[in-house]
Amino acid sequence: MNRRTILLSTVWAAAVCALPGAAFAAERLPLLMEGKKTLYQRVLSRPGAVLKRDPGDGTGTPQPALTRFYVYGRKAVNGEEWLEVGLTTKGKVDGWLGSGFTLPWKQQMALAFTNPAGRERALLFKEKKDLMAMVEQDQPAAALTALRSAVGGGQGDPRVVSIEPENYIDITKQFYLLPILDAEEAFSAAGHRMRVLQIASITAQGEPEPEKKEPEKANLLRNFNASVVFVVDATVSMGPYIKRIREAVHGIYGRIDKAGLLNQVKFGMVAFRSNVQATPGIEYTSKMYADPSQVKDGADFLAKVADLKEATVSSARFSEDSYAGVMTALETIPWTQFGGRYVVLITDAGALRGNDPLSSTKLDAEQVRLEALHRGVAIYTLHLKTPEGKKNHAEAEAQYTVLSSHPLLSAPLYYPVDAGSVERFGQMVDRLGDAIVEQVGAAYRGEKVAGSAAGVDEAVASPTKDLAKEQGKEQAKEQDRRLREDAALLGHAMQLAYLGRVEGTRPPPLFSAWIADRDLVKPEVATTEVRVLLTKNQLSDMRQVLRSISEAGQAAQLSPASFFAKLQSAAAVLSRDPNAVTSPNAVKLADLGLMGEYLDGLPYRSKVLDIDQQTWSSWSIGQQQAFLDEIERKLRLYQLYHDDTGRWVALDNGADPGETVYPVPLDALP
Repeated sequence: MNRRTILLSTVWAAAVCALPGAAFAAERLPLLMEGKKTLYQRVLSRPGAVLKRDPGDGTGTPQPALTRFYVYGRKAVNGEEWLEVGLTTKGKVDGWLGSGFTLPWKQQMALAFTNPAGRERALLFKEKKDLMAMVEQDQPAAALTALRSAVGGGQGDPRVVSIEPENYIDITKQFYLLPILDAEEAFSAAGHRMRVLQIASITAQGEPEPEKKEPEKANLLRNFNASVVFVVDATVSMGPYIKRIREAVHGIYGRIDKAGLLNQVKFGMVAFRSNVQATPGIEYTSKMYADPSQVKDGADFLAKVADLKEATVSSARFSEDSYAGVMTALETIPWTQFGGRYVVLITDAGALRGNDPLSSTKLDAEQVRLEALHRGVAIYTLHLKTPEGKKNHAEAEAQYTVLSSHPLLSAPLYYPVDAGSVERFGQMVDRLGDAIVEQVGAAYRGEKVAGSAAGVDEAVASPTKDLAKEQGKEQAKEQDRRLREDAALLGHAMQLAYLGRVEGTRPPPLFSAWIADRDLVKPEVATTEVRVLLTKNQLSDMRQVLRSISEAGQAAQLSPASFFAKLQSAAAVLSRDPNAVTSPNAVKLADLGLMGEYLDGLPYRSKVLDIDQQTWSSWSIGQQQAFLDEIERKLRLYQLYHDDTGRWVALDNGADPGETVYPVPLDALP
């Protein structure tokens, strides 16, 4: 089923039908929100809402719950308020809804659950006061455990409306709408900052199907598979490491063949170098050698990567185009065929930054990381800290720490290999491959070891190696321990996501509830994400504004005092509020009205709009350029959103293509 028509798995499968003879006004616009100049009044339909030709009519068309309408008029009939509504802003009115069967939706914000691996499932409370009582407790663990036991045992508790699904639902793959009606900042008893959110939701079926029992889940997981794709630096210095990867994969394939897992685990290989125009002799920027979806077995893998060799000439920079290799893997491989999704980046150099003329992606670590998360892929980095790259080590570590950060883990999936030891590197590849294979093998055998740091099964365990001869024995042991634990937690998370897909897991069937965006026992762990549903028109507007800011900044670098004046000119060209543009009180970018009102009131702080003339003038050329580079990276990310048609969702059943929306994470806003 196309996710454009999915709302809580089924709600939006039914089309909203306009009543015959409904009023039509070609040039009409919806009513504006109070105090706004561009934002129209929006409502969501409650369960039982009926669209009528006229207020008080006896007949009408029932509407799916949480259908979004724009408000064109309001009228009181016999003491009851009625709303004249339409699905789009194009002036077509579809009928009237009783106000009591709607919910106002001021900001198009929606909630998305994070993967519940490594934490307890979040509870959804009927009243804010009941949630706040838990937030403000010094030791909430016992009370929450009792509540979960009551809810899970079928006894229920009047304070709790529902509980987060056991499996993970990826909102970018199976869109569901949990609109946020209210958001407030709160502090736990220990002083941790969090948000409490009021959300609304409903499913077409009402109550959810009972959760599957463990034996049923174990049977489903027998089909769980995984893909491990090595993204390898193939420049002059990498010959010994490429050879060792081949040896490792050959050995792992032998062990998974023995364990009967050849259909469950596939390996792939992407190689990268740098800019071909700058150095033609390096042959390619990035190249797919082995697509895991096309690899049959170990022999087939080795045959596909047999031609992979290190370059014969050096690149123009010490840093290579690592992000090109990762993006080739992310964009080319059909990840939807796999439950477990892993990229292992292997390099002895830093990555070309997005603002480097030689960069082919124009992206930096954060944008590539977000793209990986969108596809459910975890990125490991094995950084070979060779003596030759000593001057580059700190920069590369900073880049790859960001790239390999994952929301489920307290530490990034970044693993340095001291002195670039080929032996130690080989051990780490062996350990990582075996840890991932064990997660798949345990699922195939129906064993519940996912999420723990259990030992490797004999059938797939790598040969024991003597680490006593290595100088960094203790450090190696700690790395191996963390590597195994990370792989276990990620494997568990990917299995929950897999079960969510194959079981068709739905969000909680509730109408209104309060939830905290952080785990109440471990507040450093996020339970939810806030997504802003931006339309194509709004995203286009945001790109245009950021492009104008970038151009004004570049022009003002030689005369910093002109920065704000250039932005005022840009605001005028973009037809922003003339009063805001010329106001003497306009001291920040936000005061110029540059960004649309759709970002007003969101629970985040804009790095871009907080900039004022004084701050810009106080910055060095380097600081100004860093600010402008960040804007360029955002623009590249928005271009990826725009071009990927599969990410867009129609809230109006396709009536207005410009009103399709994308659930943009708050972190991706300017």
